[in-house]
Parts: sequence; C-alpha cells; structure tokens
Amino acid sequence: MSESFVYPEERLCLFIDGANLYAAARSLGFDIDYQKLLRHFSKRGRLIRAFYYTALIEDQEFSPIRPLVDWLDYNGFTMVTKPTREFTDAYGRRKIKGNMDIELAIDVLEMADKVDHIVLFSGDGDFRRLVDSAQRKGVRVSVVSTINSNPPMVADELRRQADHFIELSDLAQHISRAGGENAARRLREESGEEEMPQARPLKNAV
Repeated sequence: MSESFVYPEERLCLFIDGANLYAAARSLGFDIDYQKLLRHFSKRGRLIRAFYYTALIEDQEFSPIRPLVDWLDYNGFTMVTKPTREFTDAYGRRKIKGNMDIELAIDVLEMADKVDHIVLFSGDGDFRRLVDSAQRKGVRVSVVSTINSNPPMVADELRRQADHFIELSDLAQHISRAGGENAARRLREESGEEEMPQARPLKNAV
C-alpha cells in the first residue's frame, strides 16, 4: 500500500465485508492471512479498530467459518455477526439470507468522527452512498477490492466514489498465506503488467 495514501499520523479503521473479501481473494487464487493483514495496516497508520462482518448459520452442527470467527475475535478484530435467515422464495426454493450491510453502515457512520481514514474491504456498489456520507464528514475512504477478476468484483460506482482504490492483488504479497505472492505475480504477468501500484488515487479527498 503506497505510503503517500496512508499517513503515519492518521487514525485508521478497517471495515471488512467478510463474504465479499473472501470471494474476491478466491477469485484471485489466494487465501488471506488476517494476522498479516492487521500487521500490514498497523504499520501504516494508527489503527484504531478492525471490524469484520459475517453471517453465521447457527443451527449447523459445524460451521466451516466458526474457527475463523473465533480466531479473529481473539486476535485484534471486532467481530460483528448475526444468524442467517432461511426463507422460501416464490418458486418454493429454500434460500438463506445473511446480509450485513446495515450493521456495517451503522458502524462506519458511528466511527466517522473518531478516525481520519476508513478502509472498506468490499466491492459492493450498495456502499457508494455510505462512502459519500463518510467523506462529507471529512473522512478519507479507501476501497479494497479487485478489477483483475473476471468479472471484476468491485462496482464501478463504488470505485469512482472512493478517494483511493486499492487493488487486492497488489496487497497479496503482504496479506496472503503461503503461495499468495506467486499467484499475484502470475496474475500480473498474464495481464501484461510489469508492476502495479499499491493504491490508485481516484479523486482528491474531501
């Protein structure tokens, strides 16, 4: 991540849309090491808090995400979870709903007057208005997602609204588990890029 976009004196807060970030990383062929992720951003500013959002299927005997949730909870992340809701659609098909957008939006707005820079790990275009609201409070907002997947995982309107767009594949060498750096290098070679910057400024900060 470019030093020019996160200043050492800035109060940072991370907001991680767990399902969205997981899908983006898998589309790029690597798994995230969350300890590395926390360490990476802690070195670049004054990290105030790192929120992680995910829905859980509570009636399952074993949830594959539960070990990760427990680990994050004990290792510096503020966990925000809620049970999924099962329903039947108009065609009689069982569906599971576990949207965390409202929880994330409320926390962003509550933290906006306590931090200088928000880093949102999501490509969901529904967050465009939220980013705009945070910027109007004087907070710089960076969005972490990817345009290197097929299709791109970040909505164009969210990318345009952000003060900075950080390409997830550029972060791979810093936050991935073993093998992630090689996957990111192969991705750059396949796209014909020698080297990509860690963060791309899209507009001046509000």
